[in-house]
Amino acid sequence: MAVTAAERSAIRDIVLTHAHLDHIAGLPLFIDDQFSELTEAVRIHATSEVIEILERDVFNWSVYPRFSELENSHGKVMEYRPFVQGGSFRVNDLLFESIEVNHKVPCSGFIVSDDSSSIAITGDTADMDSFWTALSRRKISALLIECAFPNELSELAEMSCHLTPNTLAAELEKFKDAECEVYIINIKPSYRESVLRQIKVLNSPRIRDLQVGKTYEWTGESLGQVS
Repeated sequence: MAVTAAERSAIRDIVLTHAHLDHIAGLPLFIDDQFSELTEAVRIHATSEVIEILERDVFNWSVYPRFSELENSHGKVMEYRPFVQGGSFRVNDLLFESIEVNHKVPCSGFIVSDDSSSIAITGDTADMDSFWTALSRRKISALLIECAFPNELSELAEMSCHLTPNTLAAELEKFKDAECEVYIINIKPSYRESVLRQIKVLNSPRIRDLQVGKTYEWTGESLGQVS
C-alpha cells in the first residue's frame, strides 16, 4: 500500500472492485495491524457477491478471523457496506457509480465524482461496451484503465479476461473523448517493462503510466502529477 503511516491510519473506507487475491490480499493484515487502535469500524464497500467470498474464503476463522464479528474497546472494527451493481453510493464527499466490467468473476468499474469533476476506473477487465456507454454520457477528467499482459501473452489475457496493449488500443477506440487523459493501472509486475514498451509503440500522447508512490492532484480539468 503506497501511503504514509499517517495516511494509512486515517483510512476508514475501502472500495473493492472484486475479490481476486491481488485486490484483497492486504485487507486482513490492514485491519489486524490497526485492530486495537481503531476508534471506528473500517467500512468495506463491495457487492454482495464479493462480501460473500470474503466471509466464506478469507474471514472464515480458518484463514483469518471474522473481523465483522469482533470488537475492540471502541466497538466494531470492520463492517460491510454492500452496493448494487449499476447503482451508486457515497464515501465521504465522493460519489461512486458502479459499472459492471468483463472479468472472470463479478467485477466493478467506477465513475468517481465530487462536486466539480469525475474520473473513471475500469478495475480488471477485458473487452467491454457498457462501461464506454456510461462514460459517453459524462465529462471525465481522467480514465484509469488496466493493461495486465504484453501482446505476446494475448491468449492468457483472453482466458483470464485482461487487456494487452493491442486490446487496450481497441477498447480506447470506443472511448470517444479524445482529450481525456488515460492512465495505465494493474500491470502484472513481471511484465511491466514489456507492457510499457508496447504501449509506447501505440504513439498516443494521452496514455500515461500511473506510477505507484507518486502524488497526483485531481483538478477540475485533469489528473496531474505533483510529486
